[in-house]
Amino acid sequence: MAKNKEVRMTFNPKKMLLSRRSPFSMQEAYKTLRTNVAFSLPGTDCKCIGIVSANRGDGKSSVAANLALSFGQIKKKVLLIDCDLRIPTLASKLEIESQPGLSNYLIGEIKTIPIQHIDGRNIDVIAAGNIPPEPTTLIESEHMFSLIEELKESYDYIIIDFPPISIVSDAALLSGLIDGYLMVVSHQNSELSKINEALRQMRFADAKMIGFVYNKKNYDKSVYKKKYYR
Repeated sequence: MAKNKEVRMTFNPKKMLLSRRSPFSMQEAYKTLRTNVAFSLPGTDCKCIGIVSANRGDGKSSVAANLALSFGQIKKKVLLIDCDLRIPTLASKLEIESQPGLSNYLIGEIKTIPIQHIDGRNIDVIAAGNIPPEPTTLIESEHMFSLIEELKESYDYIIIDFPPISIVSDAALLSGLIDGYLMVVSHQNSELSKINEALRQMRFADAKMIGFVYNKKNYDKSVYKKKYYR
């Protein structure tokens, strides 16, 4: 694997992202999700997991980040990739540099894979980078496929945050590389018709769905619950 440029930063635990100081209910929810994902994808090779949703605003990016952090807590080597090249949010959530990122690497603007490391968290992150005019073209490029295959040699888990399926089909384009998809469904935001349409698209792409994350946010921030259904 090519030598990666690492950018190190401290992590801000004040946001609603998983940490040892998170509410007990949040920690337990992600332990359960982590365990179920691990049992759904047995084996010792790197597991590539796609995080999707039917709608924007369902909380998939937070789930992707927290699932990565949860695996990092048990000393797994994890890479989190922001593959939403239209409206990326992971860089902001994790307080890392937004560029250069995935798009800059895929167009050949930079030669080294733009991996950023979060100190003390055991996870690496590739931000989305600059927003390109044709994101889908980059996602389905041979360069993207070869990148994922190369990265699999260095990680236990690769977690990819995709754009909502009801908006674009980017998540389905990589179904041949993804070992399993999790769909995030929001109690307050998701529409059944869009969920069914998203599932239809994923079945058409022969994508392996391993479960749903039911995302129910309580306005009382002391309570944060997510449940995993197989």
